[in-house]
Parts: sequence; C-alpha cells; structure tokens
Amino acid sequence: MTKTLIIATAQSRISTDVHQNAQHICNLMEQAKDKGARLIHFPEGALSGYVKSEIKNWRDVDWDDLASALDIVRNKAAKLGLWTVVGCNHRINASDRPYNSLYIISETGDLAARYDKRYCAHTEITDWYKAGTRGEAGNCIFELDGFSFGCALCIEINFMDIFDSYEKQDVDCVLFSAYSPDPVFWVQARGYAATTNMWISAANPANCSDGFAAGMIAPNGHSLQRGDNGKQEDLLISVLDKSDPDLDIALNKARPWRRTARRGDIYAD
Repeated sequence: MTKTLIIATAQSRISTDVHQNAQHICNLMEQAKDKGARLIHFPEGALSGYVKSEIKNWRDVDWDDLASALDIVRNKAAKLGLWTVVGCNHRINASDRPYNSLYIISETGDLAARYDKRYCAHTEITDWYKAGTRGEAGNCIFELDGFSFGCALCIEINFMDIFDSYEKQDVDCVLFSAYSPDPVFWVQARGYAATTNMWISAANPANCSDGFAAGMIAPNGHSLQRGDNGKQEDLLISVLDKSDPDLDIALNKARPWRRTARRGDIYAD
C-alpha cells in the first residue's frame, strides 16, 4: 500500500467571471502537477463564486455558462491526470435551490463524486441553498493511492460530528473548503486534526486570506504548510506520509487507542 501522497492546497482568487475562475484553476492545476501532486484541493465556490460575495442573486447566474466552465476544469484534469476537488454551486433543477458543493473530479476528468454542504449558515438556508443529506449518509469519501479522503465545507468546522464520523470510517485526510476570513477556523481545524489524528487540508480563497490563510495540518495537529495572509494567491504542496516517524504516535498509537477508549472496553472492569 502506498505510504505517501503529494497533495496541493490552493489559495485561489475567486471572481464573478466563472471562465476567469476556470482559467485560474487550470493554471494552479498545472503548477500542482509540475510539483508532483496527485490531487489539488480548492476553496468553497472556487469555480462558481460564493453567494453574497460574487453572486448577489440567483437570477444573475448563467448555469449553462457554469457547466461550460466546469467542463474546462474537467478536461484539464484529464489532460494532466490530476484529481481535482473544487467548490461550485450545483443545481438539480430550476424549481429548487442549488446545493453548495464540492466536485470530486478524477484523473480521467470524470465526476467521481459530489459533496453537498449539510450545515448551511442561517443566511444560506434562509435565502440561498438547499442543505445536503445529514448524518453519515451525507459523508463523501473517496480513495486515492491508498489514502481515504472526506469532505467538509466552511461553517461545518463548527460541527465535530462530521469529523468524528469521518474518523470512524477510516478517513486519512479531510478536505475542508471555506470562504471565510475567520482566523478561528484554522484553530478549530488544528484541534480536530489533533483529536481525530487525520490530516486536514484547509483551502480558503485569497480574497479573505488576511484572516484565514489556507494550509495543511498533520494528524498530530501541527501545521505543515500555511499560505500567504496578504490576500495573495498561493499553492501549498504537502506530502502525506503514513510512515513519517514524527506521526507514529498520532497514527499508530493514539488513533487506535482512542477508538478502544471510546468503546469503553478497557474500562469495563
């Protein structure tokens, strides 16, 4: 089984022009591939733009244009042989609200999976989005080179049950995409990584990186990579290494022991 995997965490810039976003995403994909990455992870709304920021009204969205922009990204993923996880609004039909989603695009350009945000903010659920399936059924898990990945979006960092559920399902790394300037999100992500002993890739756009820069967190809660906090685009390259001696306690001792402790078997007497 593969013990290492190179992943790129993007601090991309998001505009109101979906084709400009697609070109920017493709440029970062090329950089990631040149640096040996097998997967690149983008922020919430990286392709479509985020509501209240780039999108002021659903009537302003050209869904056919967005589908065309998505095809550009999919074709680039296939050309590079690069797994790509990108934030994008997803509409099922014109009569219902869209989902706030992450598209998981395989190295062949196929849509391998889609994660729909489950815990939507008050303004999101009131005026903008439909919430995804709650509970374990709403988890989005995919495998790549011996590593298991889960997904989460923005304010879901406030809900430990999502991260706990992924840990129970043997996920190695959670891809956490956000569009937020809140510096506490990084603190919470580090806490969850240390508690669940999973890697957490935190992708946040350059637009609001002055408060919360993108980065990668190790299973012991330590920061592996941090982006520029001056609202500049950035690309963080990290190596996930299951054989890293610095992670031996977190991966091989703490994580299995904590599972035993949660079951209560060791306290039965």
